[in-house]
Amino acid sequence: MRQIDIEQVKIQWEGLFQAALNGDEVVITQNNQPILKLVRFTPFKKRRQSGSAKGLIFMASDFDQPLEDFSEYMG
Repeated sequence: MRQIDIEQVKIQWEGLFQAALNGDEVVITQNNQPILKLVRFTPFKKRRQSGSAKGLIFMASDFDQPLEDFSEYMG
């Protein structure tokens, strides 16, 4: 995280933008108090939509039948 006074931002804005683009967090201060934060924007992930997999998933007709490999454990 980088901290810089607002007066210095006017001089160094290109470097601050580049730092934020590289993933650094830049905090801009005034009178030693943080007033702004410059960070790279990450787009929101698309919300899941119910029913979007309709027709893509199916269940086999014998899904609830005992497995032959486990017959000795089934008693």
